[in-house]
Amino acid sequence: MRFIAAFAVMAFHYMAASRSLWGDYPTEIFASVNRVTTLGILGVELFFLISGFVILMSAWGRSIGKFAVSRISRLYPAYWFTVVALYVLYNYTDVTGFKGNLYPVHYLINLSMFQEAFGVLHAGGVFWSLWVELKFYFLISIIVIIGINLRRAMAFMWVWLVLVVVAEYLENDLLTEIVMPRQAPYFIAGMAFYLIHRVGPSVTRWGFVLVGYAFAVYAALERVQSRVDAIGLKRFPAPPEAVIVAITLIFLLMAAVALGWLSWVKWAPLTTVGALTYPLYLLHQNVSAVIIPGLRDTLNPWLLTALTMAASIVLAYLVYKLIDRPGQRLLRRILGGRRPVRNE
Repeated sequence: MRFIAAFAVMAFHYMAASRSLWGDYPTEIFASVNRVTTLGILGVELFFLISGFVILMSAWGRSIGKFAVSRISRLYPAYWFTVVALYVLYNYTDVTGFKGNLYPVHYLINLSMFQEAFGVLHAGGVFWSLWVELKFYFLISIIVIIGINLRRAMAFMWVWLVLVVVAEYLENDLLTEIVMPRQAPYFIAGMAFYLIHRVGPSVTRWGFVLVGYAFAVYAALERVQSRVDAIGLKRFPAPPEAVIVAITLIFLLMAAVALGWLSWVKWAPLTTVGALTYPLYLLHQNVSAVIIPGLRDTLNPWLLTALTMAASIVLAYLVYKLIDRPGQRLLRRILGGRRPVRNE
């Protein structure tokens, strides 16, 4: 599912969003599939839904120290490599696609992953979602500290949902920044799906899923509509009904996981496919900035897109094998944790 989410985002960036790389609107170049590729923007939302499920699973039964070690070692090795690679790419080559107005000190701040808190631009276009993930980790740490159980997890979800409504009503910037009304529905629904998976369904747990679904549809419609408003429905053909169908399918897929309907999927290589998803997500957009502009006038755009996707996946695999996995092990040893669990 992580790979599906990452591939959707990659298809969106390559075939629906990167006008500056193609010299034209990608939705016009790839007109035959533009009603699908535009919806790839919602791959990030699928990531958030998965995170709600997986992070609660990862945190259950752990101390705050072990939870912190697991998250730090999971996020930072591939991320640090990406930040350094982007610094080298944009300071020592003539690549300009997605180049931000950043000084060396800004790249140093980006290494912390807290750059948004300091008002510094993200070195990578997808880094904004990592800040959202970090805030989720800090929020869930509240119940990790006191010990997670079913009652506390449910109470946490209730409080978070109420605060989302309050933040929307008050339009308070600080509260909105903390409780994330546009992303919280996915995390909360993902947590509810995990509780259904762990202890079984209940009216309340399905209620969280349905409320999360309703809020998620609203947030997704708003997010996609902002793109449509910017360039028009003709150039970004993602009508509201298509967005609703996409969010519905995402939630149905997670429901199938929660209910065990996909437990028969046990193909071992899928573990590696899932593990390379993170470096693929981090790197794919900048890989396209290296490859597409120089070849767009000589190669068929479909062939060029396939080549760029293949290059991104190969690079992601190499980063996973040579940087990410060894880096996780090293960080866990340094921080005193256990060996990494690849599906976390």
